[in-house]
Amino acid sequence: MKPKIFIDGEHGTTGLQIRTRMAGRSDLELLSIPEAERRNAAMREDLLNSADIAILCLPDDASREAVSMVSGNNRVRIIDTSTAHRIAPDWAYGFAEMDSAQPAKIRDARHVANPGCYPTGAIGVIRPLRQAGILPDGYPVTVNAVSGYTGGGKQMIAQMEDEANPDHISAPHFLYGLTLKHKHVPEMKMHGLLDRAPVFAPSVGKFPQGMIVQVPLYLDDLASGATIESIHSTLLEHYAGQSIVEVVPLAASETLGRIDATELAGADTMKLFVFGTPGGTHVNLVALLDNLGKGASGAAVQNMDLMLSA
Repeated sequence: MKPKIFIDGEHGTTGLQIRTRMAGRSDLELLSIPEAERRNAAMREDLLNSADIAILCLPDDASREAVSMVSGNNRVRIIDTSTAHRIAPDWAYGFAEMDSAQPAKIRDARHVANPGCYPTGAIGVIRPLRQAGILPDGYPVTVNAVSGYTGGGKQMIAQMEDEANPDHISAPHFLYGLTLKHKHVPEMKMHGLLDRAPVFAPSVGKFPQGMIVQVPLYLDDLASGATIESIHSTLLEHYAGQSIVEVVPLAASETLGRIDATELAGADTMKLFVFGTPGGTHVNLVALLDNLGKGASGAAVQNMDLMLSA
């Protein structure tokens, strides 16, 4: 019997991308709710409890409500793409490559919290250095990032694309999260194994999909003997044996004059770079991904497939 998958919120940006990735798959049975009935609580509850895996593409409060609808059903498994459960101790964090034990945790979990797009890039470069002891306790980490505007959902897409929209955004690039209280910070701190919350400066560019996340570091303030080469080797070792996260060779990085935020648009992979001058005093760790790919919908499908492999 084919596993039944229900996407609660399938008509939103993330949900639509998940459906696109599942199109043509003959190994799944997709349960669907008509858009006109998406607020029909009874219909949603019935579909949630009829699924083998429910993927929640909802705001935080609505995701919590959906979880409560299936709390007594021990068969239904859940992937939540909202922020609601990303630091909850009883939820598996859905970044399979962040640790060698993570794929098994996701595979065996009843509840999986899909990572945020920015944290995927930040944790991707920070966590290996923390585990290796290169990034010391107390280091004042900063995370600077730019995302495609689809990360803001249908409202921001309309603001960016529709010039007749009264809230049209004409800026080619803008900063937000100016209070430094962005909802992704606790997630970065916990899963990045940081003892201090990072300073996070997010921004949005006038392109639909794509993302660059930067974590600049002072080599002199890292573990003794840390170099560009040793940091790159640590990342290579950490991500060996999998096909989703690519650590770009130093020689290839040295030839680059720029990084295009849209390079991986439509892809479900991530590239990591280590930039700097050999013998210099700084490095810039860079993650490149699609905010709706490995940063959202692609990760959800990857997690679903891991769960179905149990």
